[in-house]
Amino acid sequence: MSKKLVIVESPTKAKTIKQFLGRDYTIKASMGHVIDLPKSQFGVDVNKNFEPKYITIRGKGKILEELKNASKKADIVYLAADPDREGEAICWHLARALNLNIENQANCRVEFHEITKDAIKKSFQNPRDIDYNKVNAQQARRILDRLVGYKISPLLWRKVRKGLSAGRVQSVALKLICEREREIEKFIPEEYWSLTAFLTPDYKKDKFEAKFIGKKGKKTALKTKDAVEDILKTIDEKTFMVQSIEKKEKKRNPPPPFTTSNLQQEAARKLGYTGKKTMQIAGQLYEGIPLEKKKPVGLVTYIRTDAVRVSQESLTEVRQYIAEKIGKEYLPSSPRYYRAKKGAQEAHEAIRPTSAYRTPEEMQQFLTKDQFRLYKLIWERFMASQMKSALLDTIKVDIKVDDYIFRTTGSSIKFPGYMTLYIEGEDLKKEKKRKIEDIPPLSVGQELTLLQFEPKQHFTQPPPRFSEAMLVKTLEENGIGRPSTYVPTISTILNRGYVIKEKKVFKPTELGFIVLDILQEFFKDIIDVDFTAQMEKKLDQVEEGDYPWLELIKEFYSPFQASLKIAEEKMPKIKLVDEETDELCPKCNRNLVIKTGRFGKFLACPGFPDCKFTKPITKEAGVNCPKCGAAVLLKKTKKKRDFFGCSAYPKCDFISWDKPTSKLCPECNSYLVEKNTAKKKHLQCSNGKCSFKKEKN
Repeated sequence: MSKKLVIVESPTKAKTIKQFLGRDYTIKASMGHVIDLPKSQFGVDVNKNFEPKYITIRGKGKILEELKNASKKADIVYLAADPDREGEAICWHLARALNLNIENQANCRVEFHEITKDAIKKSFQNPRDIDYNKVNAQQARRILDRLVGYKISPLLWRKVRKGLSAGRVQSVALKLICEREREIEKFIPEEYWSLTAFLTPDYKKDKFEAKFIGKKGKKTALKTKDAVEDILKTIDEKTFMVQSIEKKEKKRNPPPPFTTSNLQQEAARKLGYTGKKTMQIAGQLYEGIPLEKKKPVGLVTYIRTDAVRVSQESLTEVRQYIAEKIGKEYLPSSPRYYRAKKGAQEAHEAIRPTSAYRTPEEMQQFLTKDQFRLYKLIWERFMASQMKSALLDTIKVDIKVDDYIFRTTGSSIKFPGYMTLYIEGEDLKKEKKRKIEDIPPLSVGQELTLLQFEPKQHFTQPPPRFSEAMLVKTLEENGIGRPSTYVPTISTILNRGYVIKEKKVFKPTELGFIVLDILQEFFKDIIDVDFTAQMEKKLDQVEEGDYPWLELIKEFYSPFQASLKIAEEKMPKIKLVDEETDELCPKCNRNLVIKTGRFGKFLACPGFPDCKFTKPITKEAGVNCPKCGAAVLLKKTKKKRDFFGCSAYPKCDFISWDKPTSKLCPECNSYLVEKNTAKKKHLQCSNGKCSFKKEKN
């Protein structure tokens, strides 16, 4: 029997696959890429048709040698890296390094989208040749990124500061964040008012509220207090009457199964996970989790995808599960098919569980808490995507007084459909609307009694800063980057100090603005959203075999080279001056300066690298320690979560997640803490055994 070698990327995947193949298969892991462009030099010969110089990655020599030795002992070598451009490039590099370009090795590539017994066996029965269009697309992207990064970055080092970088996708992400910040800075709040009437059809029984809409059927904005008072004077002592009642049935369709960006966004909204954490956990679920008898099984399909299609086998299984376990009344008459966004790579499936029958509850014993929460999210979303639509009863009641209209609306679930299992994060807000049951029975022409008016002043709000989920969504909507690039893009702009993450949103730093303005002046195309999106489309065309990769590079390089020449001559040298403080460095007695890192500002010695002293900037909370009376400081954990601690630490060990106050509990005499909810602030006893709580004035 012939000996067979299978090369995958990770040891976990190797362990999972091994149990599905026979004894004559040896499984080895390449640990990702083994060959790439050199880090220490440019590595692209622009004078020889942009010929790349590939080398063995530092530290991977031993791995490559082991793979070579194993391949010599094997009769057949299979390359089974991930089913995407990067995976195809890994296979191509390995095929060349292991000299597999021989006649009997033509079909050496094995591709699968889930790590299950059936999928693995089927893929090994149908090996194929390496897809050189995918390889060319990956190579083109790699060279483009190298041209941008290794040509602009040295300029930034010389003109601004060492250690800076520019990149095609990261620069556009930085632009989005900086432009949003400038919108916020320029924003001027505008006053507006709302007017609510509290009404009843039966003298204080069945009270309900109706909002002012407008005059004579037209919506009218209330911009000033005078406008509100004019209306109140006009309708004083006039009769409120039900003008119209509109009842409708509304259908709400389920969302499609997850793509990579959808998963990152929903995990951020519902679970509070960063994109990096989501992809790390999803990778574990994909590569294999040890189940019964410690045998690992891939629980979800491939995690880097922008497609929403799923296999016919999975559709059959999920429909069977819904009918058997959830109820036939929740099963639509035919499977649901979803349309992918334009430009999506339809070769992949959406992210789904590899078996509908592996429920989160059954898998919980084998999973960590984080793995369970993410798997549950993926499983429920997939189940919901093949369930019946939800049906909602809605009501809209217009109430007339003089020429003015007040309106009340409500909705109630008539048939929950997919919502019995899953409600999308954004839809959770919609579910908090008034229910039909909160509106008393009314009839057209019925007179109502006014109980009171409630006028409220409001001010328009600036656009929100980008959260990680919002940024990923915006990048995807604009066609910037691909599923595999979102996490590294965000990590890069944080690591370079271009933006900081504060209260789960991104804020650009002074350095970020400076770098953006330089790029805006000298490299407009690099940070142009449309230009970058068009480049992504051309890379997709290369993958489809419809665009020569070398032509793409040449088209880009000619104008880019001209911009480089102008920048070399005209880019001014910018000196960044750190703000000096009165606090002295305890090691060398220099005045400490304020610097900005990926998590915000901190104090550092200006003598770096000779003196590497740093310390966090602490903020006083404005209250005294309830234990010793010293000042309480606002601090951060290693995971950047805020907490309160005594400034006299380690002499005093007081710490609290909630802000302490100087007030004492009237029931047990313990100190009170401030608790904040979305709507109100309240005081609560710090003693866990005491239930005292009161609203803060």
